[in-house]
Amino acid sequence: AVVSTQSTGTGTEGEETLFAERSKLYRFDKATNQWKERGLGEMSVLWNKRTGKGRVLMRREQILKLCCNHLITAEMELKPHQGNDKFLVWHTFADFSETEEDPKFEQLAAKFKTAEIAGKFRAAF
Repeated sequence: AVVSTQSTGTGTEGEETLFAERSKLYRFDKATNQWKERGLGEMSVLWNKRTGKGRVLMRREQILKLCCNHLITAEMELKPHQGNDKFLVWHTFADFSETEEDPKFEQLAAKFKTAEIAGKFRAAF
């Protein structure tokens, strides 16, 4: 189900929003072997009709700084974290939220308010 079509000069022009819900985003820090909070905000799954590609985009609440921005690829797999259906984990080979020039491999996780919302994210992903 299409939620809306973006058109406000945010870098999402020409993309349909397939999913948009509040979430808390985490990244796995290998150095400390812990999940670190990356941000709280609206997690979106966007579809670009022109390129035929989807991506995950998230901006932090209030400051609107990007904390997640990567294409969705066939190799990506969403899994519940330790059996928790509200907490979904995946790997991306190229997250562009920090810099456009130097994408980073990241293990990410999104925690949603309910398992139903997480299921909608999984369906859009």
